[in-house]
Amino acid sequence: MARILAGFALLFAGLVVVTAVMLRWAWPMLETWRMAPRVAFEALPALPADAYAQSAMWLARPDLAGDPARAMPPGLASGRRGRAYVFFLHPSTYLGRDHWNAPLDHRDSQMRARLAVRSMASVFNDEAAVYAPRYRQAALGTFLVDTGASQSALALAERDARAAFATFVRSIPPDAPIVMAGDSQGALITLHLLRDVVRGTPLAARIVAVYLAGWPVSPRHDLPLTAMRACNRADQTGCVMAWMTFAEPADPQPTLASTAHYPALDGSFADDPPLCSNPLTGGAAPAAPASMNRGSFATGDELSDGALVRPSVGARCERGVLLVTNPPHLGDLVMPGNNYGMYDFALFWRNLRSDVALREAAWLRARGAS
Repeated sequence: MARILAGFALLFAGLVVVTAVMLRWAWPMLETWRMAPRVAFEALPALPADAYAQSAMWLARPDLAGDPARAMPPGLASGRRGRAYVFFLHPSTYLGRDHWNAPLDHRDSQMRARLAVRSMASVFNDEAAVYAPRYRQAALGTFLVDTGASQSALALAERDARAAFATFVRSIPPDAPIVMAGDSQGALITLHLLRDVVRGTPLAARIVAVYLAGWPVSPRHDLPLTAMRACNRADQTGCVMAWMTFAEPADPQPTLASTAHYPALDGSFADDPPLCSNPLTGGAAPAAPASMNRGSFATGDELSDGALVRPSVGARCERGVLLVTNPPHLGDLVMPGNNYGMYDFALFWRNLRSDVALREAAWLRARGAS
């Protein structure tokens, strides 16, 4: 009897292991089935030429009441007013399967977009102004399928972002410094803007820095096409900070797999580890203890919530991703694999505010301005 019971125990343990392995292998396919759009792709018309002249097309803009980018933790006041104007593209927030591109009137998607702007773009609200457009982003599920439709959905989203960026450039002073930032899908589209709209133009000299989170940026296949280098010191300008945040124990593979069918800027498929810039060190070092973190912003999952969290977490770069241990609870939007992408900026909120201020000061000094 003991042998029989032992045999059943071994068989059960073996089935558990096999099931776990099969689920790990099949999980991407299950997620694809659950999230991928279930309708034919619809080629939507371009927005009207003056679309972004309308305040309703912006989540953040200097003249907007209730602008989520102006969020500040209680008890902390803005200590400066910089000269840079910030263009920010929010991450994927449309989770539906009924469209390949988010309808602009989709309430839940727009609510999540406002939360993202509050959590992320608020890093930059010490600067002259933050502009964050609404755009017909590609649905989150499009990143789980490798089809022509997924590429077409991204192209449509990028077309909107280009129109918004053109309006942004026309709206700000002609010689003002510019900061560009994006997260996830917004980071990918910002890379395309750098290659196709900024590189080789007078705009390039106006770029203080670029902050790209939540998307793998290839040092070999992306950066050369932007004509920018990775930031490797705190006072460097015209450079790129890029990182993807995961808490330990981390499993970045599902996230990296969802981006693998999007070609790098040079048209190839990147085979090098992503650029990992540590927000706590300005890219100067790959690791930093928690004592270097000046505070995270817990915006919560409601627009009315918010608090500065100290002490916060350290961070270190490892195999192209930014790893944090025991992060504070900033909200309930942690993604599979312990992906803290929705908190890419919030975890390092006060450090990033200092980072952009240092780079802007260096940009102004180089031009004899004070």
